[in-house]
Amino acid sequence: MARPSLSAVLELLKPITWFPPMWAFGCGVVSSGVSTQGRWPLVVAGILLAGPLVCATSQAVNDWFDRHVDAINEPNRPIPSGRIPGRWGLWVAIAWTLLSLFAAATLGAFVFGAAVVGLVLAWAYSAPPVRLKRNGWWGNAACAACYEGLPWITGAAVMLAAQPDWRILALAGLYSVGAHGIMTLNDFKSIEGDTKVGIASLPVSLGVTGAARLACLVMTVPQLVVVALLAAWDAPWHAAIVAALLLAQLALMVRFLDRPLERATWYSGTGVTLYVLGMLTAALALGASLAVTP
Repeated sequence: MARPSLSAVLELLKPITWFPPMWAFGCGVVSSGVSTQGRWPLVVAGILLAGPLVCATSQAVNDWFDRHVDAINEPNRPIPSGRIPGRWGLWVAIAWTLLSLFAAATLGAFVFGAAVVGLVLAWAYSAPPVRLKRNGWWGNAACAACYEGLPWITGAAVMLAAQPDWRILALAGLYSVGAHGIMTLNDFKSIEGDTKVGIASLPVSLGVTGAARLACLVMTVPQLVVVALLAAWDAPWHAAIVAALLLAQLALMVRFLDRPLERATWYSGTGVTLYVLGMLTAALALGASLAVTP
C-alpha cells in the first residue's frame, strides 16, 4: 500500500492553524498571575498539547471527513489530491488522537479532562452522525470553544493546579463567544462546496452580507464587555488599550462589510490580529490583579 510523505502529513495537520489555541493557552498562563519561573517545561508541554497535538488532530479529522467537500473547494489538499492515499488520513487522525490523550495524561487530571472535551468536540464537529459543522451555529461554537476557551482555561489551570478564578473563566468565555465570529469568516472560502454538499454554514444559510454583519457583531459585543470588566477590575489603562484595538477593528470592519466575500481573508489577517492582541492585554491585566490578590 502506498504511504504518504512526511510533508503531506504535515500539511494535513495544518501548522498555520495551531497558533490560535497556543496563543489562548499562553493567555491563560498569563491571566493566572502565577510566575512561570521554574514552570517552563510545564508551559511548553501545554502549548505543544494545545497546538501540534489537539489542534492538529482536529485538522486531520476534519480533512478526512471533508475530503468530498475539499475535492470541490480545495482539490489540492493532501487527501483529495491523492498525496495521502487510501485511509491514511483516518489513521493519522486516530493516531494523533491517542498521542494527544497520552500527552494530556502526563499533565494532570484537569488538563486530561480538558483535552478529552476538546477531542470529543473535534470528532463531533466533523464526523457523522453528529457532524456539528452541518449547522453553522453549533459548528462554529464548538470550534470557538476549542480554539479559545478551553486552551485559555487549561493554561490557567496548569499554572494554578486548581480551578481558575471566575474572572479567568469570564474572559475565556467572552473571547470564545467572539471567536464564533472568527469561525464564520473562515467559512467564506468554502461557500461553493458547502452549498453543493448541504453544509449550512452561516454564509450559506444567512447569505454573504448577513453572515458578515453577524460575524462583526459577534466579535464586537464580547470585547465591549471585556472593556467594561477591565474598568471595573481597576485596570483602566488595559481597558483603554482593548477599547482602542476594538475601535481599529471597527474601522476595518467597515471596509470588510463593503465587499465581504472578497475581503474575508483580508479581515482575518488584520482585524483578527487586533482581536488576539486584545486577548493578551486583558490577560495581562487580570494576571497583574491576581498576582497581588491574597
